[in-house]
Amino acid sequence: MATAFQNRVFGCVIVKSINSNYNADFTHQPRTLPDGTVYATDKVLKYSVRNWLNKVHNAREVFYFKTLSDEMQPRDLGETYIKLFGEFPKNEGKDKDVKNRKEVLKNLLTCTDVRLFGGTFAEKGVSLSIHGTAQITHGVNRFPENAIYSEQIASPFRNANEKSADSMQTTLGTQFKLREGHYVHHFSVNPHNLSDLVALSGGEALNDDDISKLKAGLSRGVTLYDSSAKSGTENELLLWVQLKPSSKLVLPSFVELVSIGDDDKRTIDLSAVGEILSRPHVKDAVEKIEIWYDSTASTVKGVPAGAIHHEIHQ
Repeated sequence: MATAFQNRVFGCVIVKSINSNYNADFTHQPRTLPDGTVYATDKVLKYSVRNWLNKVHNAREVFYFKTLSDEMQPRDLGETYIKLFGEFPKNEGKDKDVKNRKEVLKNLLTCTDVRLFGGTFAEKGVSLSIHGTAQITHGVNRFPENAIYSEQIASPFRNANEKSADSMQTTLGTQFKLREGHYVHHFSVNPHNLSDLVALSGGEALNDDDISKLKAGLSRGVTLYDSSAKSGTENELLLWVQLKPSSKLVLPSFVELVSIGDDDKRTIDLSAVGEILSRPHVKDAVEKIEIWYDSTASTVKGVPAGAIHHEIHQ
């Protein structure tokens, strides 16, 4: 049985995107802040981790992920629950609602993505809000440029609308790409976010296996998800700062502390992060620092002292 994970963690994930579209908005363009800086939501990184869990491990690891019924329709919340756990609980007596909630919660906590990211559940009289142990911020492009371009693409099929003037022509579409981006997501892990719900339901707590899978998903999941729009987007770096179990230290977001140079090597500069981690009271609170990146593809400077380097590999 896996050992409960008791440490809090702070870190960042860097995603490189070259002539690609890491996270499009509803107009199919890369998302931008009011000042024109390209960004990505936390949802896209969480999706890549869930996809990693689903593809590399098995579907039982993941609850909040689209699946199809035999009729080729996406399952709703209740259908997904029944698919994984069977029928909803049918406890009787004056405490039946409480017993039903606890049973549903216990089942949900068997899923790795629920223990990591939490979720909301409202079905069959059971309403739950689960605060995930892993919190991820929006990713901001830290490369100096935010150059978005468009290109037209042709479909091999004509427009089937007979009233259209173009009904005898093949259709045209437009796709949007970012010339180059290096998105930085900050994240934190706090296993105590689940403590009360685990105690109430008797469900599974965050464990060492979950952490191993989270590290793998955060360092490889984006590269694994290689769709047409996201071709050219891949994991570039993962920094993991694990505190001692007794530590109450809170670290700031790493997003604005990371810079990406516009030199030929696109050097990743972690000096500002390293400076914070070198402070005596911070060093005393840190149990270990790990960093993942491909040393043949990425140049990194200012790596925090004592960091254990791992090569990113699929």
